[in-house]
Amino acid sequence: MVTGRKGLARKGRWVVKIGSALLTNDGQGLDLEAIGRWVAQVAELRARGVEVVMVSSGSIAEGMKRLGWTSRPREIYRQQAAAAVGQMGLVRAYETAFERHSLRTAQVLLTHDDLSNRKRYLNARSTLCTLIELGVIAVVNENDTVVTSEIRFGDNDTLGALVANAIEADALILLTDQQGLYEADPRSNPDAAFVHEARADDKSLIAMAGGGGKLGRGGMATKVRAARLAARSGAQTVIASGREDDVLLRLFAGEALGTLLVPEKEPVAARKQWIAGHLQARGTLTLDAGAVKALVTGGKSLLPAGVKAVHGDFSRGEMVLMQDEAGAIIARGLVNYGTGAARQIIGHPSSDIVDILGFLGEPELVHRDNLVLA
Repeated sequence: MVTGRKGLARKGRWVVKIGSALLTNDGQGLDLEAIGRWVAQVAELRARGVEVVMVSSGSIAEGMKRLGWTSRPREIYRQQAAAAVGQMGLVRAYETAFERHSLRTAQVLLTHDDLSNRKRYLNARSTLCTLIELGVIAVVNENDTVVTSEIRFGDNDTLGALVANAIEADALILLTDQQGLYEADPRSNPDAAFVHEARADDKSLIAMAGGGGKLGRGGMATKVRAARLAARSGAQTVIASGREDDVLLRLFAGEALGTLLVPEKEPVAARKQWIAGHLQARGTLTLDAGAVKALVTGGKSLLPAGVKAVHGDFSRGEMVLMQDEAGAIIARGLVNYGTGAARQIIGHPSSDIVDILGFLGEPELVHRDNLVLA
C-alpha cells in the first residue's frame, strides 16, 4: 500500500465531498462558477485515470435561496421541502457543468438505511460500481426529502465515508471552507498549530475539532469521524479548502495541502476486519474442491457451479460462511442471493441463472470484493 501524499499521486478511486458553504457561496445561491471549476478538475482527474464519485451538499441551502428563506428551518418537514426544491437546481448545475466535458452524470440519493440494510447496501454498491465502470460521474446526496430523524446521516461527511467504504475508495477528499484541521480554533487562537498529517484513529483529533456552520450540519468534528469511518476500509482522508486553486489536481500531484489522515491498516486488512466482524453469519455454503482452490489460490469470486450445499436461512447481503466438504471454514462473505434462490442455482453455471430464476442479480454467489479468507 502506498500511503501519504505519494498515495494520492496515482491512479485510484476517490470520493470527493463538497460542503454547502462552498457550493452556495455561503448561502447566496449556487455558485455555478465554482461548481464549474471543481467539475473541470474532476474531468481532468478522470483523464488521468482516477475514478471519482462526488458527494454533494447544497440541496437544502439552494432550496432556502429559491424560497427566500434566510435561516435554516428546524422542522424536518420544512428542511425536506427545501431539499426537494433545491435538488432540482443542484442536479441541473452538475449536469450542465459535466456536459461541457462530455461526461455523463447520475443522481444517487441515499439514506442511512440504504447502507445499513445489507440487501440495500449491496444494491447501492452495485449501482455505484456500475456507474464507475460506465464512465458516469455519480453525484451522491443524502435523500433529505424522505429521510427521518432516526435514519439521517446527519452530515454529508459521514455519507462520504460510507460511500468510500462501499466502493472501496482509495481516498476520501473533504472540501470545506477551512484550510484543514488545527490543534485549536484559529479564530480564537491565531497561534494554533496546523495538523498536516495524523493517523485517522488518533483520539486526540476530536478534541481539536469544532462545531458546524449555519448552512451545513457538519463541522470539523464530523470530518474527523468521517476519516475514522473511511479508514476502516483502508481509505485515507484529506480535509482541505475547496477555495484553493486547482485543489484536487494539486492533491493528485502530491502537494501538501490540507490535513491528511491516514488509516492504521492496509486496505485489504482493514476490509477483512470490517467484513469479518460486521455481521453474524446466517448460513453456510459447502464448496467442492475446485471452488476451494479458486478462492484460496486463485483469488476468485464464488460461482454457483462450485457450491454443493446450502445451509441456514439468509437473505441477499447477509454474511455466510464457506466451508470445504470436510467442514473446514475457508472464507466468509456477503452473499448475492437469498437461501431459496441460492439452493436453486448451486451446481449450475452462471449462464443458467436467468433461465432458473427468471432474472440475473449477479453472476457470482459471493463476489471476491465481498469475500475474505478465514
